[in-house]
Amino acid sequence: MYTLPKIERFNENVLSKYNIYNSVFITLPFQSIDNTGALLPLFTDVCEIGFKKQETPKEIIESFSKKYLHSDVEADKIDLMFRFIQYIERQIVLFDAVEDAAFPIVNNMEGRGSLRDIKEKADAKGKREELIGFLEDFNIRTVLTAHPTQFYPGSVLGIINDLTDAIRDNNLLDIKELLAQLGKTPFIKQEKPNPFDEAVSLIWYLENVFYSTSGDMVHYLQKNVFHGNSIQNSLIKLGFWPGGDRDGNPFVTTEITLNVAERLRTSILKCYYIEVRGLKRKLTFSGVDVLVSELEYKLYRSVFYSKGEIYITLDELKAQLNKIKTIIIDQHQSLYLDELEALLIKVNLFGFHFATLDIRQNSRIHDAVFKDVYEYYVNSDTAVFPKNYYELTEDEKFEVLSNVKGNLDSADFENEITKSTIESIQAIKVIQENNGELGANRYIISNNESALNVMETFAMIRLSDWETPTVDVVPLFESVDDLMNAHNIMEQLYTNPMYADHLVNREMKQTIMLGFSDGTKDGGYLMANWSIYKAKEELTAISRKYGVKVIFFDGRGGPPARGGGKTHKFYASLGPTIENKEIQITVQGQTISSNFGTLDSCRYNLENLLSAGVTNQVFSKNKNELSAEEKAVMGQLADFGYEKYLSFKNHPKFIPYLEQMSTLKYYAKTNIGSRPSKRSKSAELDFKDLRAIPFVGSWSQLKQNVPGFFGVGTALKHFEDMGQWDRVQDLYDNSLFFKTLLENSMMSLAKSFFPLTAYMKKDPEFGAFWQIIYDEFLESKRLLLKIAGHTELMENYPDGKASIQIRERIVLPLLTIQQYALLRINELNKENVPNEELIKVYEKIVMRSLFGNTNASRNSA
Repeated sequence: MYTLPKIERFNENVLSKYNIYNSVFITLPFQSIDNTGALLPLFTDVCEIGFKKQETPKEIIESFSKKYLHSDVEADKIDLMFRFIQYIERQIVLFDAVEDAAFPIVNNMEGRGSLRDIKEKADAKGKREELIGFLEDFNIRTVLTAHPTQFYPGSVLGIINDLTDAIRDNNLLDIKELLAQLGKTPFIKQEKPNPFDEAVSLIWYLENVFYSTSGDMVHYLQKNVFHGNSIQNSLIKLGFWPGGDRDGNPFVTTEITLNVAERLRTSILKCYYIEVRGLKRKLTFSGVDVLVSELEYKLYRSVFYSKGEIYITLDELKAQLNKIKTIIIDQHQSLYLDELEALLIKVNLFGFHFATLDIRQNSRIHDAVFKDVYEYYVNSDTAVFPKNYYELTEDEKFEVLSNVKGNLDSADFENEITKSTIESIQAIKVIQENNGELGANRYIISNNESALNVMETFAMIRLSDWETPTVDVVPLFESVDDLMNAHNIMEQLYTNPMYADHLVNREMKQTIMLGFSDGTKDGGYLMANWSIYKAKEELTAISRKYGVKVIFFDGRGGPPARGGGKTHKFYASLGPTIENKEIQITVQGQTISSNFGTLDSCRYNLENLLSAGVTNQVFSKNKNELSAEEKAVMGQLADFGYEKYLSFKNHPKFIPYLEQMSTLKYYAKTNIGSRPSKRSKSAELDFKDLRAIPFVGSWSQLKQNVPGFFGVGTALKHFEDMGQWDRVQDLYDNSLFFKTLLENSMMSLAKSFFPLTAYMKKDPEFGAFWQIIYDEFLESKRLLLKIAGHTELMENYPDGKASIQIRERIVLPLLTIQQYALLRINELNKENVPNEELIKVYEKIVMRSLFGNTNASRNSA
């Protein structure tokens, strides 16, 4: 029997099942939402018809109320809106669960991009040894971040997990009970989580998904590619930011950092304990049973009775497991050797750290902290810093910083940020002692603008009684200007004798982080992506010149506007001029749950990332390099897009539009994350201080998705107008990098819905500004369809397109309600005596609808 096409598998296993289970959900007798299930489909139809007729959200809701509520009382409308929100939130959960359950059926788990595909291609092309060589030197690192784009509380995440299992098993009784539970479970967090709460939530994914998936992948390669020989390379690494990321988050304390590190260690030991306990039931033979029991006992005490005390070291654990392995091979015909090998692989991958806890702080904070440290030493009459340090040239400052030594004590400082920064460096030492060096060995400087930012940070590390630090300083380049200058900054560091010695101690490896999110916010979609591409080329060249192995760490969010979308295609498209020995990416919020939330989706996406590296380095080696002509076209496109985006960003209505017409200010009022929505505490909104998540998320809530396409249409139109369309068409046809870039932009367009805000074009203040956005949307859509040869957006991804369409239909009533609430808030604020209580009610509606819209999009922020 032939396998059905992907879209047919989607329709059969996702769409049909969702409709069936949703009809069950509608009939459940919930007291708080009675008859909502009957009214909501009617309201959805009214919304669809209304927007086709170019009605406003206000007209749609008022006409629906008159027809079905038989009441003009505002309280009745508000009550119904809240009930619709509650209902839709749960429909989104149901659809998530159905889609997760169908994931391995809709997606070919053994097809293109899978480990099996890699192995078979290598065998067919006679590249088995080349593949082995590549895998011995390549890594992928997914770094789970604390960025707040996941709105589900833990109880709801648990229901999604159980519901997914029940749907996969077609267990109708369990499904009905879980839907009933879902209807009665609160979706709102009453209090903001602290960074430790966020860490605990994400560690669930480490324990329940990444642990087994990563181990299984390496085990498969060891058996099928490495002929059973152990892989010495840690092929898959995990990173972790909650509890270590201090940038803009005043709630991350040293105590929390240490507690998160301890929780990570306890969690991985618990995973080992559970696995050893399972092995104990199988390894019951003479000479082995006692060793396994001893391991179980020591791990049990370390997990449940430790209070920070560990009853077995990592070396002891490995030695004991290898001793058991030898006895099994020599005396027991390798019985259950496969299961033991699987555990050994995980111990080699995760050690006692599980995931590396990164410490991150902003360079602006470091500037102030360093000045405080300098003043302390100058006032102490020590010779660490000359009194005229700030009058020296950069080269002279480098000379001073290269020779500093000290033993800073946070207690000597009054400023809390200075104290906590010094303590965070000391915390790295403590974590390394308890969890091993991989527990915490990276200090990331966000908004890095100069080599001095790195040198002063490195000096503070050395001043913390750490002359030869086992920690990497990782500059994060974000703005367009900083990306352009990044290679010059790194050359200054590479040619500094002290920093060069540090690199020798770090195996000549230098990690550099590049920010897609803030880069897009700063320079627009095309310029951000092209600037990062060029920066990687220049950083690769300068690093190779000085014998440094550069590793790129990409700060990506969920949507294409923040570097998301089809990331595996992006990495597969990189040519030989960009170092690609490791793929390191941030994963956050919804992207964690949607791309790595189940064993199937995690395996699929990790295998695709690994396959992207293999494709670029083994199968398509030297094939993806852009020619001089292609680079010239790409550069011109980026420049035209940048010019258009800058004129838009500098428009006098840009900030007022976001403040008054979007949900921007409501992100700060939600209880989804510990991090403030902007870096400064000033009441006035400064674009530089605005975080990328609320910025991109606000455009997404408006269904305008500006950061994912603005400037693309203008840039393409230039070539069309000049009669040079064939130049961009050739680039699209021949460059996987450019094609992936535009396909991801098409996803942003596909998730846009301008009829929702079409009423704004009549607004006396913002009408012209809205029209600018809409015109660029139309031009981008027209020309992207033209270059792809399509009649519809995402035509070549029918299942992805279908998923978006269903999700957008589910949330259409929610979007309508949100816009209605925003309109009412503006109306009420313009009254002579604003009704503050009513305004608060509508603000609550905006926030509640914001939750559902974000959850439904899965990668909207």
